[in-house]
Formats: sequence, structure tokens, C-alpha cells
Amino acid sequence: MSKRPEHLAPPEIFYNEDEARKYTQNSRIIDIQAQMTERCMELLLLPDDTPCLLLDIGCGSGLSGTVLEEYGHMWIGLDISPSMLDVALERETEGDLVLADMGEGVPFKAGSFDGAVSVSALQWLFNADKKSHQPVKRLYKFFSSLYASLSRSARAVFQFYPENESQLDLVTSQAMKAGFYGGVVVDFPNSAKAKKFFLVLMTGGAAPLPQALGTEESDNSLQIKYAKREACKAARGKPLKNTRAWLLDKKERRRKQGKETKPDTKYTGRKRSGRF
Repeated sequence: MSKRPEHLAPPEIFYNEDEARKYTQNSRIIDIQAQMTERCMELLLLPDDTPCLLLDIGCGSGLSGTVLEEYGHMWIGLDISPSMLDVALERETEGDLVLADMGEGVPFKAGSFDGAVSVSALQWLFNADKKSHQPVKRLYKFFSSLYASLSRSARAVFQFYPENESQLDLVTSQAMKAGFYGGVVVDFPNSAKAKKFFLVLMTGGAAPLPQALGTEESDNSLQIKYAKREACKAARGKPLKNTRAWLLDKKERRRKQGKETKPDTKYTGRKRSGRF
């Protein structure tokens, strides 16, 4: 059985230059990241057709940020790995990027964000990678500063991989202590492979937790939902992800934002041969 990444090295060391590139070029990881971010967006319950400013915690190389862009939202990404953020810059992501350790708190003004998402990052806070690290204190520091940085109707949704019941208890207790309401939604609880944990946190008072997927017979599979959304976009005339038209649209948006963008050429969006 392979070891979990967070047991091998601290994140800023584990995700070095080689690992960051491998991660970002792995088609299976890209698909999983997209599906997990899609589900986080469902659980956020953002208003339709209203661009929001979102915080992407543990944004890595910007794979999840790409999904936020597709929904029409602006985002700021926070990550501890310089190598991951370097790859995000190379990919010309639209989000602004911040190098920071989430365990030391979220470094933004009060009420800055309309929501927050995080894919596969929260479990790193259960580790004590340095002598000064105390997971309980780091979790509370993170959640209390995140609570302050969100607007008073916002939600935060974390997809994460807890190892046991005590980690689930620890993370929920520290989030509630920081002022959040909410709890853990477990999708496909009876499936060893598809089971996924989502911590859904609310700032505006207690509300029912969303329905978990896979708890009744329905075509609720994430892959089906993801494929359906791509089909809907095509029907509405929006360019499909990673096509030339999609890339040209994205580059045009970056230019309007005043960001440095590579010029369009006949090679933009062309598939590489794979020989290199």
C-alpha cells in the first residue's frame, strides 16, 4: 500500500519542481481535481450568474482555479509550494497567487471573499512537520482567520482525506470553535473507491447540510455530472475546455485584466506530438 504524500515530507518539500510538473501533467489527476472542484462549487451554493471572488486554498498549479474560471468567478490562490505556484504562473492562470502556509493563517482583510474552496489540502494540517507545529493550534489559527476573511453569507468547502474518526472530530471541532456552522458531507459512503469527504462550513448561521451523493439510486455520479456540464456548454456555444477557441478566450480575458500574456500564434492550442 502506497504511503500518503503528507507522510513522506512537508508539502513545500514534497511538491518540488519535478513533483509539481508530474502532478500537473497527469491526466487522471487533472480529471479528479476538476471533478472534486465541481462538487465543491455545488456545495458552495453561490448565486447563479453572479461573478464572485473566491479563495482557493492549496491552489497548487491552478488546476482547481481553471474550474472556478469556467464558472465565471475571480479567484485568489494560496499555496505553500513555490514550485507549484511557478507551474501555475507558467500555465498563465487567471487567479492571483499567494505563497503562504495555511497553518499560519489566511493573510487577507476581513470580509474579502464570497466563498472558499480547497481540494486535497486540509489533511496536511494534521501533521507536525516542525517542532513548533501543533496541529490543534494551526487548525484553529487557519479556521479563525478564514472565518474573518469571508463575507457573512459565505461558505467554505474542503474536499479532504481524513485518516480516521479522530481527525474528523478534530477538524470539525476547531472549525466550530472559530465560529463556523456546518459539518462533513460524505459522498458515496458505501463505496471504497468513490467515497469522498467534504467539510462544508457556513458563516451565516446554521443551515441543513447538503444531500450527499450516492446515498440513493440516481445518476449522481460526478463523472456523469461533469460530462453533462461540458455538453451543456457546447450546446450554449461556449468553447470546450482546452480547445484552441477556449485558450484564445482565456488569453483575451487575461489581456483585459492587464496581465502579461503570450501572443497568439498558429501553434496556440495545438496538441503536442508527445515525443519530447
